[in-house]
Order: sequence, then C-alpha cells, then structure tokens
Amino acid sequence: MAELLFPRACVGCNRDGSFLCDACRNALPRKERHDCPFCRRVDTPYGVTCLSCAKRHALDGIFAAMPFQGNPTVEDAIHVLKYEFVTELAYPLGILLVDSVSATDLPIPDALIPVPLHPWRFRFRGFNQASLIADILASELTPGLSIPLRDDILRRTRFTLSQARSKNAKERRENLSGAFALYKGKNLREEIKGKTFWLVDDVATTGTTLEECARILKKRGAKKVFGIVLAR
Repeated sequence: MAELLFPRACVGCNRDGSFLCDACRNALPRKERHDCPFCRRVDTPYGVTCLSCAKRHALDGIFAAMPFQGNPTVEDAIHVLKYEFVTELAYPLGILLVDSVSATDLPIPDALIPVPLHPWRFRFRGFNQASLIADILASELTPGLSIPLRDDILRRTRFTLSQARSKNAKERRENLSGAFALYKGKNLREEIKGKTFWLVDDVATTGTTLEECARILKKRGAKKVFGIVLAR
C-alpha cells in the first residue's frame, strides 16, 4: 500500500525503483575546487581555513562533497530528504560523502558531532538529517573501526529562523548567537580537550552554524574542528 501511495521515483531522472538511482548518484557533480570557508578568496586543500582567517575563526575548515547551487539533482535530493521526510535518501548521499572525504588527507576525528536541531524542529520532522548522515560516516568511513558518533555533546538551546532567510552575514551571526550549548549536567571538558571533531551537516552556506558550534568546542579545549557537509 505504501508503494502505491508513495512510489519510489528517482529525484534526478524520475525513474521508478529508488529515490536516487545509481546512474544519477554517480553523475552528481563533485566539488573540485576548495577554498577558505570564510574569505572565499584563497584556494586551500579540502576547504581548510586560510592562515589569515584562522586568527579570527574557530572552525578549521569546511569540506563539501558537492557544489549546491546550480545542481538541481543535489538541491532536489537534499530537499526531499529534509522536507518530504524521505530518510532513505540519507544512505546514498551519505555514501557519496564517505567516498569524497576518503579521498582527502583530513585527520580522522576522535568523534563525529551532527549539528543539532532544536527539539521543536526535531519533533516536527521526526529525525535530524545531520545525524542520519553522520551515522553513515561513522560506520562506513573506516571499515572495521567505527568512529564514535556523539550527539550528546552539543544541543540547540534556542529556536532560530532558517539561515537562508537572513539577509547578510551580520543577521546570520545574530540569528545564531547563543543558539548552541553543551549538554547540561555532563562533565564534557575532558572528553573535548585535545580532541579533533568533525561537525556533520547536510548543507553549508556561509558556515555561520558550523562556526558557532566550533566556537563552543574550541572554548572547551578542542584541538581541531572541521565541518563536513554534503554540499556547499
């Protein structure tokens, strides 16, 4: 009955059978040029923050597997995952991210942290797409050696508007100021100090969300914090 009401059709070619067929997944564009996530003027290996911007920012870089704008299949796949609640898309997209990040020499993290949703949004959606993607990374990136997935470190404390609605960088920073914190009642300092973390999300635009999360982790002594996303 579910197949009759919600037939599986590829978001790329509309072919029946899956939400993202192998042909369309393999044809998704990979991001070839990576640059500093803040100034966007300096080409850097895998999106590492340039030396000048590193003096002012907590985030050590943003690696994106694919370009977002101008790629309708990428945009449609992520939209259908998040807003039409088709969680089956998380696996093929997650595997694509695994393949892409495996080709880099970014340091394997001590743990993966999915960017948290506010509880209201989580209850409405029923899942956190960042957690679904992070779970695939945790299990598939290093076969036989699962990377810890830590969704008990960061929490979202304030409901915010979508970053896409903010008009400029200043509004984005103000929108997210104080929106994240460590979980209460947990002595996390020793678990964070000296560790390398990957913050996992679906899409990064300006990087403001990832930067705010990284700021909290660095304040507690994290050594390195990278953003790892499907698209930018």
